[in-house]
Amino acid sequence: MRFLITIARMYPGRSALTLVSLLFASVAEGLSLLLLLPSLNLLTSDTAQGPGNGLSGLGHMLTEALSAIGVTPTVGALLVIMVILLALKAVFLLLANAQVGYTVAHVTTDLQLSLLRSLLAARWEFYVRQPVGSLTNAVGTEALRASQAYLQGARTLAILIQTIVFAGAAFFVTWKGALLSLAVGGLVLFGLRRLVRMTHHAGTRQTQLLKSLLTRLADSLQSVKPLKAMAREELVGSLLGSESKRLNRALRQDVISTEALSAAQDLTMGLIITSGLYVALIQWKLPFNAVLVMILVLARSLASLAKTQRQYQKMKSYESAFWSLQAVIEDTRRARETNPEGTSPSLEQSVRLNNVSFGYGKTSVLRNASLTVPADSFTAIMGASGAGKTTIADLIIGLLRPQQGEILIDNVPLEQVHLRQWRRMIGYVPQESFLLHDTVLWNVTLGDPEVNEADAEAALRAAGAWEFVAELPQQMHSSVAERGTALSGGQRQRIAIARALARRPKLLILDEVTSSLDPQTEAAICQTLQGLRGGLTILAISHQPAVVEAADRIYRIESGEVILVRDGSDLDLVSGRLQDEAKFAWR
Repeated sequence: MRFLITIARMYPGRSALTLVSLLFASVAEGLSLLLLLPSLNLLTSDTAQGPGNGLSGLGHMLTEALSAIGVTPTVGALLVIMVILLALKAVFLLLANAQVGYTVAHVTTDLQLSLLRSLLAARWEFYVRQPVGSLTNAVGTEALRASQAYLQGARTLAILIQTIVFAGAAFFVTWKGALLSLAVGGLVLFGLRRLVRMTHHAGTRQTQLLKSLLTRLADSLQSVKPLKAMAREELVGSLLGSESKRLNRALRQDVISTEALSAAQDLTMGLIITSGLYVALIQWKLPFNAVLVMILVLARSLASLAKTQRQYQKMKSYESAFWSLQAVIEDTRRARETNPEGTSPSLEQSVRLNNVSFGYGKTSVLRNASLTVPADSFTAIMGASGAGKTTIADLIIGLLRPQQGEILIDNVPLEQVHLRQWRRMIGYVPQESFLLHDTVLWNVTLGDPEVNEADAEAALRAAGAWEFVAELPQQMHSSVAERGTALSGGQRQRIAIARALARRPKLLILDEVTSSLDPQTEAAICQTLQGLRGGLTILAISHQPAVVEAADRIYRIESGEVILVRDGSDLDLVSGRLQDEAKFAWR
């Protein structure tokens, strides 16, 4: 029950209200059952029962209790009280179920939001190591299964309370029969606990396999086009098919253990009830009306006991998803990015790397690298793929931290600068621009309330995108379709540049933004970038000659070292060098 205790600590108020409501509902139902005995006594006018009979004694005790509060114990009065008790039970049960429903919704959304917030606050090195499919599974599947675990656990608790109340009522009716029946029933359930363990194991396997399957599925869907182009899509089908078969076996084990438990319980509980009926009527020779109440109460007690185990089994089937999701959340929290509230940044002079060294594991990428990005200039960094160009951008943004040396923003070390304020001064355009399946306006503003339509239009004009946006059927309110497929590659890049410009950044970082474009489109975007310099600091990472030739200041990375190639001259030398690098990379 560690799972239920954990949830109760997360939502103490709702859990307490649920528990109290369930208790009152069960007591009301138990009392309504006990009132059957005096009702049957009155209906049958059973006066043959001696005072030594425990069942008759209970009937007389209830009758006297009603008389003491001014209620005449007639059949009509007893039936009215029973209806009132059942109505109270319904009200309390509705209140309890409402709280359970609210908590189920909170469990789902709170776990999802907790994971998303901790993930977005995690260090970049941690984030890029997480499989997209695994995170999607955690936010979607595991959060929903965790909420189902709570729902089944709450129902288990409700039935357990009901079982305790019914057992108490059974002891009032006949303590010997109740003790014997509950003892035998408890032993039977104890003997069936292996089926519950089977379900728990199957649920754990489902959690593991769903994570693995969705991780592979997400990776495969991102590479469908080249696989289809090479007629190798059957390899993905085979891989996913293997995972699906293992998941199918786990699901079958879950179903078999669940149904086996239900069938075994029905058989054994039926044997206990029929045996009790035989003993009460034949061996103890109790009157039929008393036996009817006794069997009814004992049957409800045993049925509740069996149902408690079945609900507990369902909870164990889903429970592993909660612990898996909690483990992911804890991992992301431990990887939280430190963001000290330092000085407010400014970019009036320059961004400088001063003898910076950085590597991934044992692989050194930068060694004592130094460079300067003057404010209001267009600086380009070129180099072969994997040379460390993007690493420099990540270091300037603060996604990575130098292992040696320092990064200075207007001569202030980056670790002393308020990191979030610094990042809000940056516009960033990655190599593969991502567009949401939404309007042009939404893709520029991303729903930021601080960016209005006028700001979006100004950004689109600055990015050279307004000309084609104005020709769309609904202009900025036109949909770009899934991943921007309604637009060309150059148009998508211009939308991405407009998004980066929408908040009027001080620093615009472009990471290989023209590498997948044709020369004509590349030249047009470079012309747009040249028009932006002066009021904006631009840092372009590229190995394309057109981008480099548009820059004022050029650095080249070779063997982990940063070399100043040009500060306003030597265009031909730069272009020739880049073409040689491209030919070498292809060979």
